[in-house]
Amino acid sequence: MAKTGKKTESQEKESFLSEIGSKFKQSPGLYIGSVAILILVIIAFVGGDLLSGGGFGKGNADMVFGQYNKTQITLVQGNTFAQNYEAVLREFQSYDNYDPNDFWGSFYIWRLAYERTVRDVAILDVVKRSNYILPDRLVDRYIANMSMFQENGKFSQALYRATPESTLYTIRRQVQDFLIKEKFYNDYRGLTNFPKEAAFIGDMTSIRRNLDTVAFNIDEYPESEVLLFANANSQLFDSIHLSKITISSNEREARRVLDSIKEGTTTFEEAARNYSQDQWAVSGGDMSSRFLYVLDMELQSQTDRQSVYSMRPGQLSDVIATSSGWVFYRCEAVRAAADFSDEIVIESVRSYISAYQRGRMEDWAISQANAFIFEASQYGFSEAAVLNDIAVSSFGPLPINYGNVELFSSLRSFSIADLALEDINSLSINENFWKTAFSTPVNTASSPFVSGNRVFVFFPTEEIISDESYINNIVLNYSSWWLSLFTEDNLMQLYFLNSDKMTGGFDDFWEAFFNFLY
Repeated sequence: MAKTGKKTESQEKESFLSEIGSKFKQSPGLYIGSVAILILVIIAFVGGDLLSGGGFGKGNADMVFGQYNKTQITLVQGNTFAQNYEAVLREFQSYDNYDPNDFWGSFYIWRLAYERTVRDVAILDVVKRSNYILPDRLVDRYIANMSMFQENGKFSQALYRATPESTLYTIRRQVQDFLIKEKFYNDYRGLTNFPKEAAFIGDMTSIRRNLDTVAFNIDEYPESEVLLFANANSQLFDSIHLSKITISSNEREARRVLDSIKEGTTTFEEAARNYSQDQWAVSGGDMSSRFLYVLDMELQSQTDRQSVYSMRPGQLSDVIATSSGWVFYRCEAVRAAADFSDEIVIESVRSYISAYQRGRMEDWAISQANAFIFEASQYGFSEAAVLNDIAVSSFGPLPINYGNVELFSSLRSFSIADLALEDINSLSINENFWKTAFSTPVNTASSPFVSGNRVFVFFPTEEIISDESYINNIVLNYSSWWLSLFTEDNLMQLYFLNSDKMTGGFDDFWEAFFNFLY
């Protein structure tokens, strides 16, 4: 019985850990809060020392978390994994919000240490397969310069001989691994140094511009224009009050329901509630008053439209095939002409234009921009802005920085005509914006430029030719940025973690974490 009890407890724990692992991977951000309290309860129930003493797990069992090219990723006191853990732990302890009792914080620290260890093991494997042999003299020289063997600024044979052989062996292995990794990084930096590409990036900053801009909001399309469109297309905004029944199965069933209403065996309202398959079924089919342009979307045939729109109160339509099924209508009130003195109707016209005639609104804004450009050519950019009561935004100096690369000044570092950051980011990846901003002659208004819900006119006020020292500085920064990007832990770790040489994914680490450290 005792054995059975232990087996059940173990199975329960494994089931619990498996469920947590699955849910954490699916949605870690959402799951952390709800599972944290449960974790504390399970710890109390099942037992286990959760990293509280900074120790490395339970008992003396080999702690294997995965393999890279058949080399096991193990955790042993003082080995690479342990050193990475101590380094990551020190990083987190320096943060003001570090909480040593936070379960997921501890888990993340171990996971990050594991990923760095995979990177280190993989680098050593790459160098080993390259047949590189680290000269002993380099190891000796490095060890001789270590502070633990220094006395009065010189290497001390006495201090070295006083160190236990086992410690010296460990130190030598660690130094060898360190120097091999340094060799790898140095060689890698050489491979990722692209002087022509760096020079091209530098050339991007050789010319910088200061610009003024004004913006015309497309959504400020005036009511006078809305009325012009409404009167020219008034039939779209006539309305009719209908009730409707939709049968999605087949036309025969729709005609059966229609016939039952005509014969008086059921009412329209009862048939709608019992058979109709649309959003108006619960209201007995009543659609309330609808604009004709809305009904036009369903009634594709002009014949069907004329038939339905000319119905009298109480009249039933024939069955009509639509994209949503077979429908028929009952007229509740005759077609009414649009009343453009009603603000609600005018707002509906504006919504229609915005949704289906957006080009009209853009054309209007472009015409406003063109009128402004003409005035700017006559009186000057700033003067035209004053005459039209338009705010001018100034920004720069700005190089050609497509996509807001952080190497040099970016578009999003400036405020532009009340634009939100999202709008500015959209501009930064718009090739036509950069062409317009840098091809328009200085002190000349650009042609209208449409972006989002605005039409811009840009006015380059100054062009700055960067000096050689500025460009060289950008080139140097680019080279450093490029190297740091591709030799940074995150990307290199991702590469090795996803390599086909890697055995043991998140599931294996999760299981090992709980087996050895939980």
